[in-house]
Amino acid sequence: MNIQASSNSLNIYSILSQTQRLRVSDGEIKPVLDGCISPSKLLVLIWSQLGDFDNLEYAWWLQREKEQIAARGIIIRAIGIGDRNSGLKFCEYTGFPQEWLFVDTKAEIHSILGLYRGLSLQLPLLSSSQKAWLNLMLMCAGIGSPGTLKEVFRGYKGDKKAPQLIADEEVVRGTPLPPMKGSFFQAAGGTGFQRPFELATLRLRNMTEVLSNWSTYVPDSSYLTQRGGTFLFDSQGTLIYEHRDRGILGFAENMSNPLSFLF
Repeated sequence: MNIQASSNSLNIYSILSQTQRLRVSDGEIKPVLDGCISPSKLLVLIWSQLGDFDNLEYAWWLQREKEQIAARGIIIRAIGIGDRNSGLKFCEYTGFPQEWLFVDTKAEIHSILGLYRGLSLQLPLLSSSQKAWLNLMLMCAGIGSPGTLKEVFRGYKGDKKAPQLIADEEVVRGTPLPPMKGSFFQAAGGTGFQRPFELATLRLRNMTEVLSNWSTYVPDSSYLTQRGGTFLFDSQGTLIYEHRDRGILGFAENMSNPLSFLF
């Protein structure tokens, strides 16, 4: 959502500029905007649990467009829910730079910025972790999570508005399936756009990674339903774009091309 400069946008930048969290690269408590000197644009990502599939997918897009992002002088910082081990594992898998990632063990910055907590049905006799799991499962079914089922189906049926995601010569490994060459997806529809099952395959790889390392990615399951947000500032610290996640697999306004707001 494009927005005009306002006291609200100035407040968000002010909050972030005063926020300190543990930096994954060195384990030190540092200002989140440390080193962000006069960027052409500053992209701040408030991520949910680092084991959330949304964040692994978001990081994949950033890696895909890293040359264009660097050429435009865009500086990136991210805060995710987890601890340092979560952050190290996340960066190892996604290629996201450790120096750009900070962790918030209690989702405090999410609360301060008023981000969607997710479905929060309070049922008696259940622990906070059990409640979070139940609410997460309901959100995966689309309850309290608008657009989730539609986005899941898009991963299977393909999307001619989205770019091709897996190069023909690329081999996808790390799923329960045998290694799969990108050219395999030609049979499902052709080339030059997101083919049927292409995105679903990448999501399956992410799911396999997270479930295989669950306790590392999610040291505290109390925050499973917490959603994140995207905030883009100009060189003066004015908020020029924001997106607040409304549900699972809703981390971008345009899921066909999640970084289209940058370019």
